[in-house]
Amino acid sequence: MSLRPRRTSIPPGEVEITAVRSQGAGGQNVNKVASAIHLRYDIRGSSLPAEHKARLLASQDQRITRSGVLVIKAQQHRTQELNRQEAWDRLQEAVDAVAEPPRLRKPTKTPFGEKVRRLADKRRRADIKLRRSGRDPDD
Repeated sequence: MSLRPRRTSIPPGEVEITAVRSQGAGGQNVNKVASAIHLRYDIRGSSLPAEHKARLLASQDQRITRSGVLVIKAQQHRTQELNRQEAWDRLQEAVDAVAEPPRLRKPTKTPFGEKVRRLADKRRRADIKLRRSGRDPDD
């Protein structure tokens, strides 16, 4: 559950949910019960606003395929219902993360004193290295 309020509603008809067998340990139950959920959400074909789509497609989320489909696999829980809810929550979280435009950085100027200190430190380091080589720093 995210602390971020839900900003965008996702129509259930735009989401493709498939039940598959889970991976990993679990014995006989894992081998015969399809409790994991694959959720597929076509970003380009969705009803999201254009700027939301663009931000979601531009994000570096590895769950987004080249064709613009967000694939979420939920298999942490033993029941299909809990995995379905977890996958849906993760989808909602991904969409809500791009619903708010990123804050633009306000460029600031480096303070004059900071520049002076940095240059003085550079001179000091250069003198130390010059003395190590055996040369005179005054030359």
